[in-house]
Formats: sequence, structure tokens, C-alpha cells
Amino acid sequence: MSASSEATVVLPADLHARPAGALVRAAAGFTSTVEITAGERRVNARSVLGVMGLNARAGSSVVVSATGADAADAVSALAALLAEYE
Repeated sequence: MSASSEATVVLPADLHARPAGALVRAAAGFTSTVEITAGERRVNARSVLGVMGLNARAGSSVVVSATGADAADAVSALAALLAEYE
């Protein structure tokens, strides 16, 4: 059985190396495929360089989406992490 989930987050801080690393570590804890979208760019949430390459700045919106058995949990956890990271 496969599920999908999606959440939009307004970033309180730039998505630079430290929050990107935290996001990748969190994404690695889930079996679902997790992606982050900023503007027209979509990347795998398990890639630090991909996440940093989104060039997402404070105040911009990103979409966290996941597909897989634990998709809802993955999206919820990563969206919360992004919304609270400063």
C-alpha cells in the first residue's frame, strides 16, 4: 500500500547547510520517497546538495511531499523541522 502527503511551509530562515543537513538526516529516517519543491525546482530530500541548491530564502514557501508507507509522518516531521529551524 502506498500513500502520499504534501505540506507547504514558509521558511523562517534561509535553507543553508545546517538546516539542509538536519532535513536530510530526518528524511533518512523514513522509508517514503520525500521531495522538497521551491519554485520550479524539485529535489530529493535525502540530498544535501540538492536541498541547498534550491536556494530557498527566509520568507519563501517550499512544498514537502512524500510517497510511501510512512508518507504522512515524513511530511509532518520535515515540515515541522523546516517551520521551526532558525
